This record gives sequence, C-alpha cells and structure tokens, in this order.
Amino acid sequence: MLVDALGRQHQPFAGMPRIVSLVPSLTELVCDLGLADCLVGRTGFCVHPREVLRHIPKVGGTKDVKLDRVRQLAPTHLIADIDENRREAVEAMMQFVPQVVVVHPQIVDDNLALYALLGGIFGREVEAARLAAEFSAARRYLSTVTATLPREAVLYPIWREPWMTVRRDTYIAAMLCAAGWDTLPAEAPARFPEFAWDAPWLTAIVRVLLPSEPYAFTDRDMVEVGELAQRPVNRVDGEMLSWYGSRAIAGLRYLADLRRQTA
Repeated sequence: MLVDALGRQHQPFAGMPRIVSLVPSLTELVCDLGLADCLVGRTGFCVHPREVLRHIPKVGGTKDVKLDRVRQLAPTHLIADIDENRREAVEAMMQFVPQVVVVHPQIVDDNLALYALLGGIFGREVEAARLAAEFSAARRYLSTVTATLPREAVLYPIWREPWMTVRRDTYIAAMLCAAGWDTLPAEAPARFPEFAWDAPWLTAIVRVLLPSEPYAFTDRDMVEVGELAQRPVNRVDGEMLSWYGSRAIAGLRYLADLRRQTA
C-alpha cells in the first residue's frame, strides 16, 4: 500500500504526471528518481540539481506558496512535508490538485519508505530500489566508522536571535544520533526550542555543531559561539544533515567522515 504521512492511500499513476514539489529535498529526490521532466513547479529554495531546475517555474517559498501560481501550473501531484509547509496552504491546494502527497520523515530509516512511496506512485520502482541499496550501504559505512567511537552530547543551533536548536524527535537529531552524536536538550516542549547560553544542560555538551542552514552562520558567529559555549565548535553542512530523500545517502557518508575527523 502506498500510504503517506496523513494516512492517505495513493494509487500508481498511469501516464505523464505533472509534479509540483514544495520541499527542496523532495525536489532533489524527484529528479534522482528520473522524474525531472515531470516537474512543473518548485519553491525558490529548491536549488538542487541546479542545472536541471533552472527553467522550472517557482511557486514561492516553502512557507509562502503562491496558490494561484500552483493552480495555473495544473499539477496532477503536489508533494509537501508536515514540518516544511503550512497546513492551511496544503489543505487549500487539496481542493484543486488531484493528488497531494504529504511526507514527514522523522528517523533515518524513514528514507526507505519515502523511496518506496514516491517510486510506487510514479512507476519508478527500479530507481527507488537503487536508492534504497545505496542508502543501506551508506548506513553500514557510518555504523562501521562509529562502532569504536564514544558517543558525544552535542548542541546543534539552527537559529540566533532567538537562539534555537532541535529536539530529539526531529530528523536532524536522528541523523546525528546515527553518528553517535546525541543532541541536547534531551527533552523540550517545542520541536525547535529556544535556549539561553546559561541553561544548566549546556554543561554536558562536548561540542557545538554549527550548520550552514537554515541560519547562515558566519565565521564571526563561530567565534562568538565558541566563547559562549566554551567548547569546540565545528562547522557542518546543514543540507547534509537536514535534507532527507536521496541526499540522505551522501549525508550518512558525510557524517561518517566528519566523525572520523573530529574523533
């Protein structure tokens, strides 16, 4: 059964689909499944693969989708994410897009179900199986590299003014956990909680991982964070840790190399 994150069942599509993707990592996955020619709309943040997407129309951002633009593109399918896109916008588009596929990867292995879901809907089972095999190989590589390394508590800021981080039930935290990095705080009321640098739990962190997105931290920020945390600070590629789908394969290998370098 092809069931999405909302529990909606989808049928394999016969014919040439017209796909609008509202999430950068999903847009990349659509292309890696061999569906680039079926992509008729994407957000301004959907930038990979760059050359392929250059001529694909934009429909706004992930949070401010232009509904009229989507309607004009007459998609057969819209692909969205629970965290990335606003619920009211997605529900509005459900009124005029025949098939709306909503995903919500939360753990690393959810990527396998994602490949199968989109591969099954769009008749790309062979491509999905190839991605699944590459994902499993990358997962084994990461496990091999980290098998003898100690686990470390880390802080992963995603924003400043206010300072924000990730809760452990997020996809980012799951990726880091797979690499032996446990994010703090261990519990929080919000999935992306604000924090202060005098929080008692910060004394337990071993290092800070400062990503390139969603906030574009600078070299000056890196110096400031080092002074505030009084811990080593490592710059990391935020796309490798927050983009799921086909990017997760490179992300797992990236994490393996990063852990080896920081050990």
